[in-house]
Order: sequence, then structure tokens, then C-alpha cells
Amino acid sequence: MASVTFDTHKFARKLKEAGFDEKQAEAVSEAFRDAQTEADPLTKKDLQIELAPVKSDLLIVKWMLGLVFAAEVMPLLAKLLA
Repeated sequence: MASVTFDTHKFARKLKEAGFDEKQAEAVSEAFRDAQTEADPLTKKDLQIELAPVKSDLLIVKWMLGLVFAAEVMPLLAKLLA
């Protein structure tokens, strides 16, 4: 899991500047930090694992289309050109 650095002090300070009182700013900052630590970001490896079955299915479909083309269309073209 990727680690994200989060400056809670800077975040709380910006909230205070925007009108939050200190207690609210700290609570929102802590909640945001906790939410980030609990998050499970999707990585490139996760995506590759998820997409591997789709990739293999597409390969099968390509082969099937190639076979259909060879079996059905090629004889028709041969008749037309003969």
C-alpha cells in the first residue's frame, strides 16, 4: 500500500484561516488523516491483476473472429475472384 504524507498541522491552520475554530479545525484534520490511512489506494499491480482475465478473454475473441473470417469470408472471396 502506498504511503501518503499528510501535514495535519498545515491543514488545521488553513481551516482556522478559513473561519473554523481550533477544535473544529483539529477534528476535521484528524478525521481527514484517519480516512487517508484507512484508504486502500489502487496500484498499477492491482489493476494488472484485475485486468488479466479480460485480456485473456479478448485474446480468445480475436482468435475466434480470425477463425470465423477464415472459414466463412475467405471462401466467399475465393468464389468472387474466381
